Amino acid sequence: MDKQKAFTPLEIKIPDRENEGFLTGFTLIELLVVIAIVALLMAILMPALQRVKKQARAVACKANLHEWALVFAMYTDDNDGLFMAGYGVGINGTWVGALRPYYQEPKIRVCPTATKPMSKGARGTFAAWGVFGAGFASDHPGWSGPKEEGDYGSYGMNELAYNTPPGAGRSEDRWRTVNIKGAAEIPLLFDCIWYDVYPGYTDHPPEYPGDVVKTGGAGEMKRVCVNRHNGFINALFMDWTIKEVGLKELWTLNWHRGYDTSGPWTKAGLVQPSDWPEWMRRFKDY
Repeated sequence: MDKQKAFTPLEIKIPDRENEGFLTGFTLIELLVVIAIVALLMAILMPALQRVKKQARAVACKANLHEWALVFAMYTDDNDGLFMAGYGVGINGTWVGALRPYYQEPKIRVCPTATKPMSKGARGTFAAWGVFGAGFASDHPGWSGPKEEGDYGSYGMNELAYNTPPGAGRSEDRWRTVNIKGAAEIPLLFDCIWYDVYPGYTDHPPEYPGDVVKTGGAGEMKRVCVNRHNGFINALFMDWTIKEVGLKELWTLNWHRGYDTSGPWTKAGLVQPSDWPEWMRRFKDY
């Protein structure tokens, strides 16, 4: 074998870039232009993606409430149209405990926009109530709360719907039964910072989003006036329909038998746009 020939360097043919379509690499300027275009597209698309994500969560929230409509319907059908007794007989008298035999998946207690319990450190509008009701800065030791490990949620029930025994708090105002006239205007279960609420038509709105720390026993409209869905909450009404409710619209709903739907925080009650806390002024008036 010819040793000289064996060590002859290989001939490598370099393609002609112009005639053979060889692709050249990016220059630094071209690369920077591409990065700038991608960044611009991301800046344009991200708000749209965030809106889509929020809309998806709102739809999932409504789906949860549709399931609750079936659960409440089954319970009231089994109990001559009557609701559960309420907090006066312990947590099992509330919707959280009384409805346990009627649903299997506890996640339907949670709005997808508010999944972290207060007992795990969450606060404000997007917090769920947690085990034993822990979380409020002003929690009172006597407050009752869910008593089973793992209980938490971000929906609350209209406390004035309970079939509380006669003589218990505000018994004359309670609806007690689903078989009533005007059920389509009576909220039953809804986005809420606590597992139940009894609002008053004179209750002041939250001074800022998540202003709920001093609502125990008074001013409880703050518990449900939470901006989880762009100026709205989702609510199940006593006719088993699901509706979006504007935050200012909350004061116009028929919460209990003694409730004034034309109270001072409604257009009929001559509320002025400037009367609302600044963060709520951009929302629709009712």
